[in-house]
Formats: sequence, C-alpha cells, structure tokens
Amino acid sequence: EDFENKHMSARQKVISNDGLQRGYAYNLTAKMGVLDDSTFRPDLTPQQMLELGVFGGTYFDGEHREYPQGWFKKAKLSADGKYNVQCNLFGIRASQSREIWLEKGWIHPDDPRGWFQWYCRYYMGRRHTDDERQIRRWSKMTRHIRWMQNACPVGELSCRPRQRQALLHWAYDSRKL
Repeated sequence: EDFENKHMSARQKVISNDGLQRGYAYNLTAKMGVLDDSTFRPDLTPQQMLELGVFGGTYFDGEHREYPQGWFKKAKLSADGKYNVQCNLFGIRASQSREIWLEKGWIHPDDPRGWFQWYCRYYMGRRHTDDERQIRRWSKMTRHIRWMQNACPVGELSCRPRQRQALLHWAYDSRKL
C-alpha cells in the first residue's frame, strides 16, 4: 500500500514487503517529523536527503512503497537500479557496501537496509528498541564535521567531497560547512 504524508498518522500499522523484508509490520506511535530525542536533531529530512542525492540513487532498490511517495517525486534515483555516483550530490562514492555493514554488525534485523532505513521509519513515527544505538551512531559523525571545519573554508564545496557526501548520508547538511 502506498502512503502519502497527509495520510500517515500515529497508531497506523505499516507493513514492509520488499526484497529484504517480507511481512515486517510496525506501528507508527509518533507523528511524522516529530523527533522526541532531544539529542537527535538531523539537518535534513529523508525527503531532503533523497532530493539532494544520496547512496548512488539505489538505497531502496526501487522498493519504496512503504514510505510517503512524496519523498520520491524529486529524488535522485538511479535509472537502471545500479549505484550511480552522478546521483550523489557531490558526484562521489562515499559509502561502504551492505556486506561490510553486515560484517561490522551495524545492521539491525528489523532494518536490513541500515541506518537510513531506520531514520526513515523513525521520522515517519516508528519507535524501536534500536533507536538509542542508531542515534548514538549518528552523533558520532560529528567528528567528521570537526575535521572538515579544521580543513575547509566555509562553503568551499570542493573541499573534502567524500567526507561531505558521507555526512549527507547521515542527514548532516555538509553544504553549510
């Protein structure tokens, strides 16, 4: 079933049926966009990230019925379903493969596509036992912000493009650094 932002509400049940998850169900217990953890303040919404260009345009492998379809109207998506660096805002690959994520233990079984899937679901209103760990992982990316601030003039987007793209993958707006 496709959902639009205006139709999603707290207490709604969502079922994920895609290539990595079949019949995974969760309830939305918060309103969309309400981030109840005061330490978690991403610069970008999932929709903004997709529109700017992240994950080579392939993060959901074309399987995004679970999410508000408005998020994908202007999203930079790979036409052939293969990772395309031109779909990334900074035109560079800045992420590791899902296989590496699995080896490192970064993937929770309920979010088999990783952090961004968790963030999309959290943003939509799902609350989960993995929230604290994922927010902690997100907050650790601030070290990259400090490195960029020490190395790059503000607004010089050609400085450290890989690091800028990586920060974008974690909902930090690296264009402002």
